[in-house]
Amino acid sequence: MMNTITQEQIEEINQKLIDMSEKVISAIEESVDALVDQDLKKAKLIKKEDKIINDIRWEIEDDCINLIATQQPVASDLRELIALLTINTELERIGDYAAGIAKITLMIGDEKHVKPLIDVPRMREIAVDMVENSMKAYVNHNEKSARMIHSQDDDIDDLYNQVYRELLSFMIENPDNISQCTHLLWASHNLERIGDRVTNICERIIYLVSGEMAEDL
Repeated sequence: MMNTITQEQIEEINQKLIDMSEKVISAIEESVDALVDQDLKKAKLIKKEDKIINDIRWEIEDDCINLIATQQPVASDLRELIALLTINTELERIGDYAAGIAKITLMIGDEKHVKPLIDVPRMREIAVDMVENSMKAYVNHNEKSARMIHSQDDDIDDLYNQVYRELLSFMIENPDNISQCTHLLWASHNLERIGDRVTNICERIIYLVSGEMAEDL
């Protein structure tokens, strides 16, 4: 006999996902602060706390798999659990990108930045906004919002290209800048990839609400 997943069971896992997203957002914000301020103590803490995000990811995954195995969900319940699993993985990867920025901060150490970091914090603002908006769209099952968030990914891509060109010019101008500029490029690339991961989340929200696999938003 087929069982029915209660809304309470779904909500319980959803709450873990929301809590995880808040930790991921905090990690993005703090990692860029640490990079800009060259705060090595904060960078070490962000690296350490990435384990907490990873642990929540596995807990949510276990919860979803247990429900699928024991309740044999169909239709909308199954779609919801698949969406949960996908968004859970994407959030954990976003957390990894934040931890990656913290590692880069430690690699640069206290070496003076080749230039003031202006566009990287702007990329951070967009990335955080995208994660927050995507989670609101998920909670509210808002397909229209999920589709609109995609335009922010173009903004973050434009900023990344701008940072790339600027750092490249610093490397050409002085080969001594190559090492640090390469590290800063990795940091900005991590933020650019966060935009891509949020786009994946939005595609899954659209699938959850409409059943449409939206590969090209």
